Amino acid sequence: MSMPSDRRSRKRLAMRQSISNTATRLFLARGFDRVTVDEIAAAADVGRMTVFNYFPRKEDMFFDRDEEGREILRDALRQRDPRVTPAETLRLLAHQMVAEQSPYVEFSAASQRFFAAIEGSEPLKARARAIRDELALVVAAALSECVGREPTDPVAHLAAGLLLATWNVAFIQAHRTFRQRRDTGEAQAVFLAIVDKGAAGLRAAMAGTPYA
Repeated sequence: MSMPSDRRSRKRLAMRQSISNTATRLFLARGFDRVTVDEIAAAADVGRMTVFNYFPRKEDMFFDRDEEGREILRDALRQRDPRVTPAETLRLLAHQMVAEQSPYVEFSAASQRFFAAIEGSEPLKARARAIRDELALVVAAALSECVGREPTDPVAHLAAGLLLATWNVAFIQAHRTFRQRRDTGEAQAVFLAIVDKGAAGLRAAMAGTPYA
């Protein structure tokens, strides 16, 4: 995430990060459901309302990089090479993120703790599903924008749904692979293989449209 240029924004960002780091430490140590907002506020040395000023829901402190992830997807489509289709742009993005060791596609002992925390909490699983649905809307809007169609274009929404379903399966299977083998490279290969298969299916589904 880029650092704001003005002092006030930098201070707000630093406060937000401090609260998030404190919450993450408590979540991973004790489990998301066992930590209260009051405990997070006390550990971060801020008031309860200060926490809610930065994070409307407790789940938002766990998924604190959600908005940054949305921007990555938007930017990839807005800045795409016009010679590369939107579907291929997003496939290449997955490969780029793995090559650059993006935290969004990290498969390691540390990321296993994050993944296990989601699996062990119904509120986090529900929020993860909601984020996936919200991301599908973000991707649909960005897809339609980059080819000059209306945001309501049903084909863009179909493409976004297929893309998010593919990445979700790839993400889950890659984490399961790491859990079994403890091999980051193998988990990355599983992730990219599923993304590539899904991209082939997406191209077939989008044949005859500007998205493929």
